[in-house]
Amino acid sequence: MNNLIDQQALKFLEELTNSFGPSGFEREPARITKEYVSKFSDKITMDKLGSLMFSKKGTSNDPIILLPGHIDEVGFIVSSINKQGFLTFNPLGGWFDQVLLGQRVWVRTAKGGLVPGVIAAKPPHLLSPEERAKVVVKEKMFIDIGASNDDEAKEMGIRVGNPAIPDSCFSTFTKKVFKDGKRKGTDTIAVGKAFDDRIGTFVAAEVIRTLVAKKISHPNTVVGAATVMEEVGLRGARTSAYVAKPDVCLTLEVDIAGDVPGIEASEAPTKMGAGASLTTFDASMIPNQGLLEFVIKVAEKAKIPYQLSQIARGGTDAGAVHLQHAGCPSLVIGIPTRHIHSHVGLLSLSDAEGAIKLIVEVVKKLDKKTAEGFTAL
Repeated sequence: MNNLIDQQALKFLEELTNSFGPSGFEREPARITKEYVSKFSDKITMDKLGSLMFSKKGTSNDPIILLPGHIDEVGFIVSSINKQGFLTFNPLGGWFDQVLLGQRVWVRTAKGGLVPGVIAAKPPHLLSPEERAKVVVKEKMFIDIGASNDDEAKEMGIRVGNPAIPDSCFSTFTKKVFKDGKRKGTDTIAVGKAFDDRIGTFVAAEVIRTLVAKKISHPNTVVGAATVMEEVGLRGARTSAYVAKPDVCLTLEVDIAGDVPGIEASEAPTKMGAGASLTTFDASMIPNQGLLEFVIKVAEKAKIPYQLSQIARGGTDAGAVHLQHAGCPSLVIGIPTRHIHSHVGLLSLSDAEGAIKLIVEVVKKLDKKTAEGFTAL
């Protein structure tokens, strides 16, 4: 196992990613996070939207360093029950139509029960040649919960507004790493749903746990934030940043791993297993250049692998945080992840560990004078 990601941390990551929490329904992952971080945080607070904040004070109250990672996952919400007992749905967050058909889901009832279902559509055997040549869109799909009429569906506890998530369980496996034809050790690959972005919440928690466990001195206050409703508009980031009033923000996110067939480096330059990424541009934020250079220098001095990234479309919680109050110098640190916004993603735990190490090193050095220098002329 990795040096920082021990069995305790891995158990937390498994429980967190397996939990039920699409956008707007994040109470379960929030409770799991609160229970875990309460063992080592100085203070735990919540905003009125549902985002959880947990802090560790160093030798100074400021600068305040915010480490947000959103706990909502992409999911679905029931929009109707037809006479045959099938459920139509709207997406919570962005879904690519082609990844949905034939996938299992869990629908949660108002009383908290879980009803299994599968996303389906009209069978291809009954489609015309013209229909078969087209991608089936979400609007033509439904969730089959085994009901034969709407009375059966309602008896199961189903109603309009019920949320649903992918039915997918966390697991890991270890692989041998090769580079340029030579063996370079091993890596542990995590497999599961909701890495976007519970891996960010996980990294924030492990940074603060590391500071406490290793009694690391730091000239600032670190605030981890498990934010809500990122996938539907960066909503929790706005309220949590308003409450925390950060001087610096290091948003923790997944990055789109470009090491899969059909992707050019110009589209997604990072690779799984090659280190955490520093996002130099995305559609929601251009990072503070002083902060970016500071983090690069820290990484290079500590010999921590990193990758530079860009995301032409899409954004992160940093897009909202960097505009709060008078503005906040911000940077996104990402974990390259394959197949985000699907039922199953893959990421490297060595990248997650590298992100934890890098942020700890940054926190050790980021004092008030340095933070003020990010916006000084």
